[in-house]
Amino acid sequence: MAYFNNLPNILYQSVLPDKSSTGDIIEIKNIFRGSKLFDYLKDNVTLFNKYVIEDGERPDTIAQEVYGSSKYDYVVILTAGVTNIIDEWPLQDYQMYELALSKYGSETKMNEIHHYETQEIKDSNGRQILPPNLIVDETFKIDGSSLRFGGNKFILISEQGHIQLDDKNEYTISTDNIATPITNYEFEITKNEERRNINILRQSYLQVFINDLRDVLRYSRSSSYVSGMLATTDITNITS
Repeated sequence: MAYFNNLPNILYQSVLPDKSSTGDIIEIKNIFRGSKLFDYLKDNVTLFNKYVIEDGERPDTIAQEVYGSSKYDYVVILTAGVTNIIDEWPLQDYQMYELALSKYGSETKMNEIHHYETQEIKDSNGRQILPPNLIVDETFKIDGSSLRFGGNKFILISEQGHIQLDDKNEYTISTDNIATPITNYEFEITKNEERRNINILRQSYLQVFINDLRDVLRYSRSSSYVSGMLATTDITNITS
């Protein structure tokens, strides 16, 4: 990946088994320098557009589409905030079943309830009483319309339409369906879908970003400074 070409090197005490002494050093990439880059990205959010990763898209294919070259795959990964491509890049739809089966052990476990999510409830004047998509447990309940607004009716807003709830003192999941059960499998699908929404650098800022990337990652002058792309570390007496 071209990203590593931009990382500076560091002279580090050798831990290789064939070293001749504790004074042996090797030159390696300083991968920890990347933490400075993420601070830079957080301060420049206006440079990005929202992007939805389609099924089967990879960083290199997105880079080819957006920037005209797959070599900028590292720009896609960095600006998306991805630090672990295996765990944080969305899987293809067909892979989700195998992932869930491996994680939960059986289809029975996959289809057990992971949590409940509330449905929206408004009163007859359009005021929101309960927002949608809150994660709750199966014992969740709210006060009924008779306690809150007297004769003012509550309306459940669901995929099935608007349903008027009975006028009573209390609404629960078990008796009034004010929350929807979400299975373990559905939970994994939702997490995967959320990973599809990323920030992507605007094409017009690509060269500016690359130039800034090099500047951000370069070393500033200090006691360990050799050059902008090379620094040293202290030699210790650690032995293998």
